[in-house]
Amino acid sequence: MAVFSIISITAIAQKGPKIEFKAKDNTIDYGKVYKDSDNGVRVFEFTNTGDAPLIITNVQSTCGCTVPSKPKEPIMPGKSDKIEVKYNMATGPIRKSITVETNAVNAEGGKVHLKIKGEVLERQEVNLMEKKKVGPMQ
Repeated sequence: MAVFSIISITAIAQKGPKIEFKAKDNTIDYGKVYKDSDNGVRVFEFTNTGDAPLIITNVQSTCGCTVPSKPKEPIMPGKSDKIEVKYNMATGPIRKSITVETNAVNAEGGKVHLKIKGEVLERQEVNLMEKKKVGPMQ
């Protein structure tokens, strides 16, 4: 029984790099933003909570409108880094996914899926010279 318990504990406590993102559900919500007042850059912060160097091998988006950048060097145990994502701020809803490929033992196949969401609005121009409509009897 004692041997079985030791084997079980060893299996649960995975050795190697582990990636933990700060963003809840690995999602960043832009909320409602205006195209002309936001550069579209957001940052996913993460920490290597494992006991070996974490290597980010690839970061890719589902479309060309979202450009991610990845750390070039391994992230040592206990250290943090970031993945920067730049959305092109096209008007309308934002629903994009980013796939992070790593050597992390706590991610299935080493892949972590990040998401950005929100809505990009365009400001309506107000023409002060335009006559305002007051009612139906004009």
